[in-house]
Amino acid sequence: MRHQLYREQQLNCNVEEAWKFFSSPNNLSKITPKDMAFTVLSKDSDQPIFVGMKIDYTVSPLFNIPLKWTTKIIQVEENKSFTDFQEKGPYKYWHHFHEFIPNENGVLMKDTVDYELPLGFLGSIAHQIIVKDKLKKIFDYRFQVLDQFFNQ
Repeated sequence: MRHQLYREQQLNCNVEEAWKFFSSPNNLSKITPKDMAFTVLSKDSDQPIFVGMKIDYTVSPLFNIPLKWTTKIIQVEENKSFTDFQEKGPYKYWHHFHEFIPNENGVLMKDTVDYELPLGFLGSIAHQIIVKDKLKKIFDYRFQVLDQFFNQ
C-alpha cells in the first residue's frame, strides 16, 4: 500500500539560497537526525544535483542496522523543483518531490513523499507500528534544523 507524507515550511531567504542548500547532496546529513548515522558515499556529492545523478548513502533508521540506499535525481527545474527516486534501498517505492515557491516572505518549501514498504501485509504492520512515526520524526527534525538555519 502506498503512503504519502506532505510537509511545507516557510523559509526566510530567497529562492537561490534555498536552492543552493537543497540541491547539494552533502547537506542531507545536516538535516537528518544524528542517530540515523546518515552518510553520503557518492564521490560527486559536492556538485549540485542534475537529472540522472545517483546518490549513494548509508543510513541506520532502525536498531543501528546500516542500510545502503541509492536515489536517482529524475527531475530538476532549477530554483523550482526536483525529484529523487529510490533505485535501491529499504522501501519498495520512494518518490520525493521537492518544490520551492517564492513569496513575499521568502520561499515556501514543499515536500511530497510517496512511499511503499516491502513485504506486503508485514510492511503495512511495520508502517503502522514503526515507520510512519519514524518518518514523521525525521521530517520534524528537518523542520527544526531548517527553521534555525533560515529563520533565526
